[in-house]
Amino acid sequence: MTRPKPTFNLTAAPLPALPLPALFRPPAFLRRQGIQGRLVWLHLLVLCAMTALLVLVQTWQLYGEARERIGERAMTTSRIVSRLPSIVAGAEAGVQNAALNLQVNEIRAQAEADFIVVGNRAGIRLAHPLPDRLGQPMEGGDNIEPFAGREIISVARGSLGVSVRGKVPVKNAAGVVVGVVSTGYLMPAAWHLVVGALVSLAPWFVLALGLGTAGAMLVARRLRADILNLEPEQIAALVGQQRAVLAALREGVIAVDGQGIVTLVNNRAAELLGPQSVSQQPTPAPLAALWPELAALTRSAQYPLSRQQNLELMLKGQPILVNIEPLGQSGADGGGFVAGFRDRAEAVALADELTHARGFVDVLRAQTHEYQNRLHVLSGLLQLGRPAEALRVLNAEIEQGAQFRQLLRDVQVPRLVALLAGKRERAQELGIDFQVAEGSNLSALWERHADTLVTAVGNLTENAFEALAGQPGTVTVLIGEDPEGAQVEVEDSGPGVAAEVAARLFTRGASSKGEGRGYGLAGVLGRVQALGGQVKHTRRGGHTVFQVSLPAPGNTALVSAASEPTVSEPSAPRPPA
Repeated sequence: MTRPKPTFNLTAAPLPALPLPALFRPPAFLRRQGIQGRLVWLHLLVLCAMTALLVLVQTWQLYGEARERIGERAMTTSRIVSRLPSIVAGAEAGVQNAALNLQVNEIRAQAEADFIVVGNRAGIRLAHPLPDRLGQPMEGGDNIEPFAGREIISVARGSLGVSVRGKVPVKNAAGVVVGVVSTGYLMPAAWHLVVGALVSLAPWFVLALGLGTAGAMLVARRLRADILNLEPEQIAALVGQQRAVLAALREGVIAVDGQGIVTLVNNRAAELLGPQSVSQQPTPAPLAALWPELAALTRSAQYPLSRQQNLELMLKGQPILVNIEPLGQSGADGGGFVAGFRDRAEAVALADELTHARGFVDVLRAQTHEYQNRLHVLSGLLQLGRPAEALRVLNAEIEQGAQFRQLLRDVQVPRLVALLAGKRERAQELGIDFQVAEGSNLSALWERHADTLVTAVGNLTENAFEALAGQPGTVTVLIGEDPEGAQVEVEDSGPGVAAEVAARLFTRGASSKGEGRGYGLAGVLGRVQALGGQVKHTRRGGHTVFQVSLPAPGNTALVSAASEPTVSEPSAPRPPA
C-alpha cells in the first residue's frame, strides 16, 4: 500500500503564526544563518551533545572496569602476602616488628601498590608505608568481613586517601583468623587508567565528529537545492502569499495529485463544488467523489497531461468552464494537475459586457468617421462658395436622422434605440443599407431585459454585417411585441450559413472564421434561453433570417423543451460569427 502524501487544506482562512516560547526559539546567531548554516550548526550541537553523553557513559564504564581490575590485582597481592609464614607469625604475635614492615614494603614496591598494610586481630597496624603510622588502628571500617574469614574488595577512605582495597584474612595453622592484609591502590590510579582509555578513543570521536559534519553539510546542500534555494522565512512568506492569492481569486482552484486525490481547494472552489460536498469529503479527498466528470476526463487522458483551456464540463447540473494546468511529472502515474474553473454563466456575462463595450467603441468610431466626412463635405462646399448646396446636404442629413428616429419612436428601450442608432452609423461606414422595419415597437416593460435584447440585436446585426463580407447589401431589423412576448428579426442579403457549420450553429466555437470565433451566437442562445425564449435561423426569399422570441416578462418560466434553438437547412454558404 502506498503511503499517503502529506497535504494541506487551504479552504479556511490562514491562522496567524503563534510566537514560539523562548525555550524552543532558535538562538539569535542561528536565526541570522541560512538554512544550510542552521542545519550544520544544529547537527554539530546534537553531535557534540551525543559525544559528550557517550564520553560520560564510556567514562563510567571504564571507571568500573578499572576499579574491578585494580581490585583483583590488590586481592591477588593480599592473598600472596597473607600466606607468607613470616606474616602469619607476625600477625599471630600481634607486636611491632621492623623486619616484618621492611619485608612488606619490599613486596609493595614489587607489586607497584600504593600501600600494603598488615594488621593484627585487634586491627592495629603491624606494617605500613609510613612508619609514623605503625601501631595505630587501621582506617576505613571494612575489616569486619576479613575478621569473619571472608575476602573482600572495597573502596574506602584510609589515612592515605580513597583507595580500592583487596582485604584477605591471615589465618594460622589451625585456621583461626589472627590478622588481616590490606593491599590498596589510590583512586587517582583508577582515573589514570580511565583517562588513558579515553585518550585512545579520542581519534575515533574526532573522526565521527568530522564525518557527521561533512554529512550534515551535504544533506543541507541537497535540501536547499530541493527547496529551490529558499530560506524558511521565504517559504513561509510564499505560503502566506499563496493563501492570500487563492482567497482573492474569484475563480475556483483545486490541486490534484497523481493518484487523483484533491489536495487543495480554495474558497471559491468550495462554493462551486458545494459546501456540503467539501464538508463531507474534507481534503485530501478523491476527485471522483467531488467532481466525477473531471475525474473521468483526466483519468482517461494519456499521461503526461497537456494544458487545456476552456473545457466545458457539468458540475451539479451547471455548465462550468475549466482550465487544466499539468504539474511536474513524477513517475508513470503522472504528477497531477491544477484546475481553475468558473461558472459559464459568469463568463458569458463578462463576455457580453465586453462585447457591448466593444460595440459601443465601434459605434463611436463609426460616428466620428461619418461626422468627419460630413463636416469635410460641408467645409468644402462653403469654401467653394456654394452655401445653398451645403444647406441642402445638411437638411438631407437632418431629414434622414429624423426619419430613422421616427421609425424607432415606438421602441421604448433607450439602450436598444442607442444601439440601433450606432449600428446605422456603422452600416454607413461599411456601405451597407441598414433599415429598421416600419412599425417596430417595444414597450418600456422590456427595459428589465435590455441587456439580453442589446446582446441579441448587437450580435445578430454584427454577424449580418460580416456576412456581407464588405459587399453592398441590406440588413433589416424588425422588432415587435404582442401579448405573448417580443419578437426580433435580423435579416440580411448575404449568402447564408455554410453547410458544414449549420448543424452546430449555436454550439460554442462553431464558426468558419477561424479559432477564437463562434461564441456570439452561443452567448445569445444562453441569454435568451435563460428567459425561456427561442432563437431560430432560416432562409427566406434568398435572405438569411435570425428570429429571437422572448416570452412576456411575467411569463419567463424556464421551459427547456421550448427553448431549443431551431435551425433550418441553409441554401447557400454563409460564415457565422
